[in-house]
Amino acid sequence: MARMDRRPRQRLDPAERREAILAAAAGLFGARAYDEVSIAEVAQVSGASEALVFRYFATKADLYAALVTAAVERLVADQDAALATLPPGVPARDRVSAVAHAYLDTVARHPARWAEPLRGGREPEAAREVRRTAHEQAVRALADLLEPRDSVRHDFAIRGYLGFLDAACLHWVDRGCPQHQRHTLVAAALGALEGALGDWDA
Repeated sequence: MARMDRRPRQRLDPAERREAILAAAAGLFGARAYDEVSIAEVAQVSGASEALVFRYFATKADLYAALVTAAVERLVADQDAALATLPPGVPARDRVSAVAHAYLDTVARHPARWAEPLRGGREPEAAREVRRTAHEQAVRALADLLEPRDSVRHDFAIRGYLGFLDAACLHWVDRGCPQHQRHTLVAAALGALEGALGDWDA
């Protein structure tokens, strides 16, 4: 006898199906830790079968890494858009500030999901590799904004600033991401960078 408790699956083209799976996974992983989410749940929420999910993503780790990649790509696009609103010739401090505020937008959108890796939450190696690559890209992008000299001090300053920003954002998340503290947070991070550089133009 045919089961009557299954929802009929909506027929989607491949791109739409992939996006539906990613959207379902984003909601589940945003609410629970990596190990607590199953592909069966992702399939149910997305209206697909487990076999269909595995057709698009070979493993749960691949699916999670795809989510991290999408988040990184959105952040980079948001930061580029923030920079594009600035008039030509603005000081380096203003450029870095615009990028930092775009980062806070990302943090505030999904604070628990953003904070999980920084709190020691388990992630698959594929996702950690995406984050490592993104971090190095962020270092290079910040160096381009500052137009620094090729020196060890500048490299330490940039990496230290990014670590300071993440630590400050984690504290901000613990406070509930209050909107009125955004500018204070960014000002503190910019002050840390300026102190590490010695001067914006040093």
